[in-house]
Amino acid sequence: MTKLNRRVVVLAAVACLSAPLTAGAADHGTKDEAKALAAKAAAQFKDKGESTFALFNDKKGPFVDRDLYVFVLDPEGKVLAHGANEKLVGKSLAQLKDADGKPFVQDMMAMVKSSKSGWVEYRWPNPVSKEIEGKTTYVISQGGIGFAVGAYAGK
Repeated sequence: MTKLNRRVVVLAAVACLSAPLTAGAADHGTKDEAKALAAKAAAQFKDKGESTFALFNDKKGPFVDRDLYVFVLDPEGKVLAHGANEKLVGKSLAQLKDADGKPFVQDMMAMVKSSKSGWVEYRWPNPVSKEIEGKTTYVISQGGIGFAVGAYAGK
């Protein structure tokens, strides 16, 4: 085997080994993508009003991307839209706690009530991997409600 052929074989082997790692990382949305999707949802709501909630609930729609999805909360923790679980719409999550017992929805409600935007960290089941993972959710308060999208950190 010539020196050039050995290099080609080595490069091909490296490419094959790294492909699954790249594909796995692509299954997760990033914090920047989560923030951008929350901003897109808030802008859509500002422009179109409550009719956008149906778009947010559509698992195959423009507001669901891999493990990123929009959910909308009122100041009291009631779900107005949810891209991963439409059965939550109309229910209060005010007392919900994460896998470690943290009442994270209270933090989101506080942001909505104070008309602030920011990040909330907690541990939650990933709808793609079905595992409990660290999650950081960006919440944008607009029009008295919160538009939220979280990025999972992985196992």
